[in-house]
Amino acid sequence: MKCDVVVIGAGPGGSMAAKTAAESGLNVVLLEKRPEIGEPIRCAEGVSIRSELRELIKVQPGWISTEVNGVRMYSPNNDNVFTTVNDGGGGGGYILERKTFDRGLALQAACAGAKVLVKTRATGLIRKDGLPCGVSAICRGEHLQIEAPLIIGADGVESKVARWAGIDTRLKPEDIMVCAEYQVLDAGIDQEYCEFFFGNRMAPGGYIWIFPQGGSLANVGIGVQGSQSGPGEPIRLLERFMQSKMPRAKILQMVAGGIPTSGPMKTSTSDGIMLVGDAAHQSDPLTGGGIINAMRAGIMAGEMAGKAVSSGEAST
Repeated sequence: MKCDVVVIGAGPGGSMAAKTAAESGLNVVLLEKRPEIGEPIRCAEGVSIRSELRELIKVQPGWISTEVNGVRMYSPNNDNVFTTVNDGGGGGGYILERKTFDRGLALQAACAGAKVLVKTRATGLIRKDGLPCGVSAICRGEHLQIEAPLIIGADGVESKVARWAGIDTRLKPEDIMVCAEYQVLDAGIDQEYCEFFFGNRMAPGGYIWIFPQGGSLANVGIGVQGSQSGPGEPIRLLERFMQSKMPRAKILQMVAGGIPTSGPMKTSTSDGIMLVGDAAHQSDPLTGGGIINAMRAGIMAGEMAGKAVSSGEAST
């Protein structure tokens, strides 16, 4: 198979890169290693400012679990609460339905002309004269080679594309948040506000969040700084929080993962390679949020791909 650009990873960054590159007239292939785009969810699913998302994409109703009008932030002693309220100017937030959101973005990439291959795992770079010229992959059990002058890695915090390209993405323990999250059912959840709880006893170096999802549902999670987290610590602390604050909640789902909080990498490119999203450590180093940053980076990578391929120069 031959194309102009291979995008590895069909999260928000990868799909926006594929969509933008395809809209510029390029022949694009988008690879997703899982059989279903959007599964499993390793995200709190929040976008803090509605207008930011609307600037990047036309938001579809099915992508949104609920809209929130502000946030409440609790101090370590729980005596002080700071509340911010939407002023009606689009400053409130969305809680996304990531399954349908991610699939919707991939669908838009496909409608723009990108070829989407699910259950297709990239296994390495193809090189010619020492430079990347495509990727090898396994597509539903079959070996596949895809020739392309440009590869966009949107394959998450443990990016294999970066490693294959020799880009150093290693993180120090203090530069990663170790996270755990439950989806819970609890009639007492305030569906109008996101809530944040701070304090080193509660969440060392991080915070606990409650993001409402409508219908008495919420994402309840914790992020603990890696240098302050022992084995199983986030789950233990989250369980303690649940017993204290939400003793009647019923847990429906659990996920865990890591979020880079190092700030942007010194370089996220190499010859024929661009990284976007968590692969390039583009999450917000303060909050750990990464959806909007990944989408913006994907758009920029797609635009740059159009210029690079059309000029015949995809090297750094």
